Amino acid sequence: MISRFYSFKYGLKANILMGFDNMHSKNKAIPKLFFSHDNYLKDYTGNVNSKADFYDSKVVLLVRHPLDVAVSQFFQWKFRMRPGKKALNDYPEDGADIGIYDFVIHPGVLPKIIDYLNLWADESSKIRELHIVHYEDMHANTSEALDGILHFLDTFATAPELEDAVSFSSVDNMHKMEEKRTFWLSGSRMTAKDKSNPHSYKVRKAKVGGYRDYFDEGQTLSLEAIVNERLNPLYG
Repeated sequence: MISRFYSFKYGLKANILMGFDNMHSKNKAIPKLFFSHDNYLKDYTGNVNSKADFYDSKVVLLVRHPLDVAVSQFFQWKFRMRPGKKALNDYPEDGADIGIYDFVIHPGVLPKIIDYLNLWADESSKIRELHIVHYEDMHANTSEALDGILHFLDTFATAPELEDAVSFSSVDNMHKMEEKRTFWLSGSRMTAKDKSNPHSYKVRKAKVGGYRDYFDEGQTLSLEAIVNERLNPLYG
């Protein structure tokens, strides 16, 4: 949505995904925006137990229910991820015969997601400027959430610009663009690994609470208890 907003507002090609300063180099009114899952920077800087690398930055932190994240990671692991990256992220090994529940409770999945979110919560007051965005809020009121992000980035958005960005980035349109490899210049970030397999798409269901579709009642209660017990209440 952010990429579409700036390309629409400043007349750039629609098939560009923001990659740090690529849009800024075309128009200085567009900010430099570094996108990261924040997985590996700590391995380089050594700041494993803090977010010191971000203290002096303006940060938009997108968070989602840990169980929805964990289910999403299962499909990423099973259908999209290279073997070497599975090992790098401490996921179950490539080709492991493991179901989704056992994957989610693996130490490298749900416990790691919760620890990740908790560290950000513990360090949140030390970030110079931090804007936390809930995936669930973005799903419920997309235009409002996007407008809040853009305002945080010191960008004014008109109603037609917001409407265009939201429409362009709908789940249906994102699926179509993956099939057409619209963003092929950005590598594999937004391309389906296998067009015949809906689970291999980067954009799958975009459903809030969709994790409940994959577990029986006992498993769901057990997983939710882990989240409720361990996740920092900052996230609500």
